Amino acid sequence: MTDQSRYTAVAKFLHWLIALIILIQIPFGFYMHNLEPSEFKFTLYQLHKSAGLIVLALALFRLYWRLTHPIPPLPAAMPNWQKIVARFTHVAFYVLIIGIPLTGWAMVSASTLGIDTKIFFLIPVPHLPVPQGEEQVEFWIEVHELLAKATIGLLVLHVGAALKHHFHDRDDILIRMLPERLQPRMAAKPTPQKDPAE
Repeated sequence: MTDQSRYTAVAKFLHWLIALIILIQIPFGFYMHNLEPSEFKFTLYQLHKSAGLIVLALALFRLYWRLTHPIPPLPAAMPNWQKIVARFTHVAFYVLIIGIPLTGWAMVSASTLGIDTKIFFLIPVPHLPVPQGEEQVEFWIEVHELLAKATIGLLVLHVGAALKHHFHDRDDILIRMLPERLQPRMAAKPTPQKDPAE
């Protein structure tokens, strides 16, 4: 029977793996975008596309896992507005981690250059059925970059909220997403209460 007080090992693994890839992909994408055309830049783009498609597959599986496995309830003492923000943040992350690779895929598919996409130069991936042309490519580039910047902002909010819950609120929001062996070390100590008799 599933323990509804904590995340499953699969959910934790997907959370940290996707986060790691995205933290590499975003600065990597901005870096290679500003490079002069070269064989090196072409190779970087192929690697970037490969990692993006892997994120898309992981994100879709994570969404499936989320819909089929209950998540731990938020602390009862958390204000309602914080619960709303937390739920919105989770939904927004799913939209972004699925939307960013999809827009990147659409950008490549809209190109008239006809460059094949192969995951790590091995597995061919067909183009999406989107209109082709320079204007379409520019549109998808702008959307792709906008979503990447939105992800940066959401990550800052997400990390800040997790640290606030751990160090200020002293609840288990942060530690329940950590691997089991790290949870005892990171467990927040309750705020000491003053003796009413003092």
